[in-house]
Amino acid sequence: MFSAWGAVVHARRWVVLVVALVVVVGGGLWGLGVFDELAQGGYDDPGSQSYQVDRVVEDELGSKPAGVVVLYTAPDGVTVDDPGVARAVTASLDALPADAVAQRVDYWSTRQPALATPDKTKALATLSLVGDSPAALQSAYDRIKDRLPVDGMRTQVGGQVAIEHSMTERSTDDLVVAEAISLPITLLLLVVIFGTLVAAALPVLVGGLAIFGSLAVLRLLSLGLEVNTFAVNVATLLGLGMAIDYGLFTVGRYREELAAGATPRAAVATAVATAGRTVAFSATLLVIALAGLLVFPMDFLRSMAYGGMSAVAIAALLSLTLLPALLSVLGHRVERGAVPWRGRRAPTEAGFLGRVADRVMRRPLLFAGPIVAGLVVLAIPVTGASFGAADERQLPPGAPDRVTAETIAREFPAAGQNTATVVLRGVDQAGVARATERITGIPGVLGVQPMAAKGDVVALTVPLAGDPASRQSADAVQAMRAIDVGGDVLVGGFPARTADSVDAIEAGAPWMVAILVAATLVLMFLAFGSVLLPVKAVLVSALGLTATFGVLTFVFEDGHGAGLLDVTPQPMQAGMLVLVGAVVFGLSTDYETFLLSRVVEARQGGASTRDAVRAGLVRTGPMITAAALLLVVVTGAFALSGLQTMRLIGVGMIVALVLDATVVRVLLVPALIRLLGAAAWWAPGPLRRVQERAGLSET
Repeated sequence: MFSAWGAVVHARRWVVLVVALVVVVGGGLWGLGVFDELAQGGYDDPGSQSYQVDRVVEDELGSKPAGVVVLYTAPDGVTVDDPGVARAVTASLDALPADAVAQRVDYWSTRQPALATPDKTKALATLSLVGDSPAALQSAYDRIKDRLPVDGMRTQVGGQVAIEHSMTERSTDDLVVAEAISLPITLLLLVVIFGTLVAAALPVLVGGLAIFGSLAVLRLLSLGLEVNTFAVNVATLLGLGMAIDYGLFTVGRYREELAAGATPRAAVATAVATAGRTVAFSATLLVIALAGLLVFPMDFLRSMAYGGMSAVAIAALLSLTLLPALLSVLGHRVERGAVPWRGRRAPTEAGFLGRVADRVMRRPLLFAGPIVAGLVVLAIPVTGASFGAADERQLPPGAPDRVTAETIAREFPAAGQNTATVVLRGVDQAGVARATERITGIPGVLGVQPMAAKGDVVALTVPLAGDPASRQSADAVQAMRAIDVGGDVLVGGFPARTADSVDAIEAGAPWMVAILVAATLVLMFLAFGSVLLPVKAVLVSALGLTATFGVLTFVFEDGHGAGLLDVTPQPMQAGMLVLVGAVVFGLSTDYETFLLSRVVEARQGGASTRDAVRAGLVRTGPMITAAALLLVVVTGAFALSGLQTMRLIGVGMIVALVLDATVVRVLLVPALIRLLGAAAWWAPGPLRRVQERAGLSET
């Protein structure tokens, strides 16, 4: 099937080339408008109790959450009670547009003691913005943020909307920086790897077009769905990274066939039938892995699934259409622009990788045992991992919005992030009093304050001590929800949303794992006709992924080496770990598929298991190492991000890729196949016939 497709592309190369360029470039130009549609939100579970509390408070009590908190510091020698200070702040707040600010609560109009420090040098104003979606709230914030400062006073702006705005700006800036760093280095490395300028430029061209095309898909989705700003970052990372990987495999196989004396037509057909087939299978597995994110109810995880799936799918499609067409047009000219240091010799089984393969084949258990033990040791820290949510600590230390949030949490606990909202429905005054008394006695509760009331619905504000993602805060939320005062007791607020989001991810994780495992077992069986090889692939990928999570816990939560990365040790975002898990699992099976395709090819040619493994490792080892190195460069640029979220993704990808492309793929997998022996190729007769009828293997 794939060989026939390669012949079709060669015969219709100009048509394929023009159509692909017109569709991708035209769609990408239209897709540039997606940047105006992106939102920094969608972290909540719409089916959770905390989400229900937000709806009750807003729809039934008419009280919108304070998305912006402004901290005013009086000039030296005066207090916030000074008439001149009061007039200046009040005039500034009164001038804010009514169609941007829905509600306002400030010290000067209410004289609430909780809104000023005891020495009256600082005071707060909280603003609820107009809008029902994250995008609308961000738009309202854009209109007022430059009008909040007051002459003569230090003005600091915080709150969830302000933090999300800062995270969006940093995310966009980081995207530009990452591309500016990674693209030139990637091109340079490809020149070193391929030895010719023309061959090196092809994967980068496909990568750029994959990113461009994914923007069109994201803009189309944004017309009816909420798309988080991180979707573009994920699309850029995977679009560029996977297109380069796929281009590396395809162009490398094409040049290998040319060097063996094949015509350009035959070389394209063989490249598509072998490397192209591997690309199709690996991309399908990665898309399914990312589709596993759709089982979660949070829009930000769904958004990253949209970005990743679109980028990987387009990268694969371009690698099966545009890239073979370009190779057909270029023919032998793909070797033009040779650099002086270009190597002429292909890897041989007598070279370094051949000697490594021989040693592994002679003593497979001696290699497999220590490697498995080492990966288990790396995974140990994950047993103590805890999970949190996105807050101001995602910003780098010293960032203005983070400093403001930390100051507010320290001096105004009731206005900080670690504040719960308790809604009582159908409870009389005596019940409200009992609820207040019981809530006050819960460990970690700093106090209880009335928030709003209407009919039989009462809302209370409950500031908590410590971290909103801490075990103490989660226990306090559960204790408040367990109170029995004769009516409904609902608990929301940031600590409750954090706990509910973690619960939703924990509930959806088994379904995601089931999808990944089932897809890997089925697709790899159809590709290779073996029952045990897919099982081995799943176990090895799971082991490498767990080791990666252990390293991330060791650094980002336990704090070892956190100073070198300039990150704040804290509970990790469960959603980001899920994303890293999906991508790493997909990449692991990607490299597994590439290696096994050459092993199976040698095996079908009559080689023994030992010789087939050696041949596969010699042929694919340099390409897998090069692909991993290039992807490390792409993801490494994201590890330089100012957002801790992106650094976690970048570092996680680097750790996973280094482990996978070295000890796992070069040593562990060959050792395990050797230990399996002839059983590695076994499949029951009925399943074997199903695989043969599927017609997805190439002999």
